[in-house]
This record gives sequence, C-alpha cells and structure tokens, in this order.
Amino acid sequence: MDTADVYRTFGVREARGPYRELAAAIADDPGLIALIGALPEAKRQPNLVLAAVRFEGGPATEDDGFRPWAKENWAAVERTVLARRTQTNEAGRCASLLPVLAQIEGPLALIEAGASAGLCLQPDRYRYVYDAREPFGPGPVTLACATEGDPPIPDAVPEIAWRAGIDLAPVDVTDPAERRWLECLVWPGEDARRDRLRAALAVAAADPPRLVRGDVAETLPGLVEEAAGHGTVVVCHSALLPYLTPGARDRFVDLVTGLGVRWISNEGTPRLPHFGIPAGDRLAFVTALDGVPKALTDPHGSWLRWL
Repeated sequence: MDTADVYRTFGVREARGPYRELAAAIADDPGLIALIGALPEAKRQPNLVLAAVRFEGGPATEDDGFRPWAKENWAAVERTVLARRTQTNEAGRCASLLPVLAQIEGPLALIEAGASAGLCLQPDRYRYVYDAREPFGPGPVTLACATEGDPPIPDAVPEIAWRAGIDLAPVDVTDPAERRWLECLVWPGEDARRDRLRAALAVAAADPPRLVRGDVAETLPGLVEEAAGHGTVVVCHSALLPYLTPGARDRFVDLVTGLGVRWISNEGTPRLPHFGIPAGDRLAFVTALDGVPKALTDPHGSWLRWL
C-alpha cells in the first residue's frame, strides 16, 4: 500500500471528526504525500505525522490550514516525527481489561509490554461505571463502559501488589513536554478523551509507575522473575502488535507463552486473524486471556461485547 492509500484508508476506516476530512485531503496532496513518503516507513503513520504537526504548533484541521502549514514547516515536523513514537496511552482501555483481570486470582504482579506512560498499569486507581451498575473504584478518573453479553464485572478493583512496564521510549509523566505529546496524540474534538488523559496523567504523576527502558524480548524475562515473588504474574499489552513485524509478533507470543504467566492481550482484530472473530462494521479489539478470546472491545474502552 503506497503512502496516499495509507492515509486514504485511515480516513475511511479509522479516523473520526476533523481527521476524516484531513486524511482524505492529505492523500490527494502530492506535495505533502511526497514529504511523508520520504520518511522511514515506520514513521509514515498518520497518527504520528498528524500529532507532530500539532506538537510543533500547527493547526489540527483542514479548514485551519493544516496542509500548507505542514509543508512550510516540514523541517520541524520531520524532526519531531523522527524523534518520537505513536504512544497513545488510553486509560479507558482498563475498562476492557478489568473483567479479564477479575478472572485471575490475586494479588497481581502486573507487567505491561509497550507501557508508554504506564496509564494502563494502574487499573486499581480508577473508578468504573458499567452500564447502570453501581460505580466502584477510588477515582478521581471515571471510566464508563457499555456492555453486551454477560461479562463478569467485579464489584471492586483488583489488588495489585507489584507493577512495572516496558517500553522502548518510556514517557515521563512528570515532564510537561512528554505529557503534551500524549495530548497531541488525542484526535481533535475528542475533548472528553483529552480530559480523561490529563486526569490519568495527574494520578500517575502523583505516584509514577516503574517503567523500564528496553526491548520487550530482552527485558521481559527478568521482570517476570522479579515479579514472581509478589503475586500472580500477569503480562498485558494493548495496541502493541501494530508496531511489531509479523515475525516479531510470533516471537513475542512464543516468549510470553513460555514464561508461565497469565497473559492478557488487547489488540485490533486484523493483528490477530487466527482468532477468526469478525468485528462487523466497527473498529474493535479482541481482549483475550492466555490466548483465548474473551471479548470484542472498543479501542478506547467505551464498550465491550463478552463472547
């Protein structure tokens, strides 16, 4: 798929709000597509390029002049694209993970692969509202999730005795520039999601999670060994697989399944085709426990359909 098609497909299948129109306009702009196409392949991702323009002070929409601004200021945009990663850290995914976590005997020793700022490492620090059920959890961040099927919703947050994350470039939640980068990855118009991110970052900054810089394959075995004395070891990841080659995905799965841990994956259906679960017309993740699909879920945690 060439670069224009990547942006055109992003606009049709993924983008919402102003990004839908913007992605189509970028796809039809040969000058901007040529600049993006000259980037390393891994750096041409729409989310990364769009966020980099905003991070450098550019507009967020087609109507506000995104394309001419991006071309005029491409040197700065390119510098940011090459220096940063798409590290969308969506705390709302904890609402998808919680019913699966509830099936594992605690206390838990939680390890997240591809942790970014570690916001999904703190599911015990959020307040949850599933449908019309009684809310539970300490807050101050509230995660609301609509459910289908009969998910095993707990009545309390899990006990997490130990936690750590792994990332090639961990995000320092105490650094204002790092927090602003995460905000730029939130799409324009998604004010509630942006506000939730800010609140979750504040929770994390008050008690920063342990984030280990390194490659998952090299770092995970040592962390699992360290975690084993603290509780049931759970390795989780969410939207990690798109950033791995097919071969690296297979090696990662082989590694995790060979470590004797509980494994929670929360990934887009195209990344896990062997599950054979159609998502229908909506963009969805499959949330699985130890390789067994448990739910179709919203990528941002706003709904889940228990399987």
